[in-house]
Amino acid sequence: MATTAPEDEYTAEPFLPSHGGLTALRKAAAECRGCPLHREATQTVFGKGDTDARVMLVGEQPGDQEDRQGEPFVGPAGRLLDRALAEAGIDPSQAYVTNAVKHFKFTRSGPGKRRIHKAPSLREMTACGPWLAAELNLVEPELIVVLGATAGKALLGSSFRVTQQRGALLEAEIHGHKERVVATIHPSAVLRADDRDAVYRGFVSDLKVAARALD
Repeated sequence: MATTAPEDEYTAEPFLPSHGGLTALRKAAAECRGCPLHREATQTVFGKGDTDARVMLVGEQPGDQEDRQGEPFVGPAGRLLDRALAEAGIDPSQAYVTNAVKHFKFTRSGPGKRRIHKAPSLREMTACGPWLAAELNLVEPELIVVLGATAGKALLGSSFRVTQQRGALLEAEIHGHKERVVATIHPSAVLRADDRDAVYRGFVSDLKVAARALD
């Protein structure tokens, strides 16, 4: 049985298949032991969508519901994302959605020891990078929408600040490819906001920038 790599060698690279498409990637990712996050998570949560999608949406990591169901963005944040995409003029069914990290990282707290999201470390994001690079190579999107600060750091580097760079059409080299990128907040930030309506309008406004870039 595969074991987790030593901490200074965290990487998913040895688990990537040598050939095959999205199905092969998803099957291989289910066996990934490239960092310790697989130990507590229910399962790997890989990306979903059409490999011919024009836009790729990249979030941080699976949440509690995603971890249980095995698909990204199926919880409340995912439903809000679909609504905001449609409102901005992007068909959610024609997007490829994934996360920078493929396993749910959490801590237990409160009555019943509820699983509470915990942000992945830079080392864990870097370890998971080969999966995201493989997805980009397969999908070859015209545009990447980065959802939140953690996904932004994973794709654009540690200096990324979502508050400074959101809502603008950026160009960046990501995993060896020149990509067009629009950054915005993670939909879960809308759900946590005190002024949810205003934050949601800002989120949709950012996504409209992405929609115009696809015209």
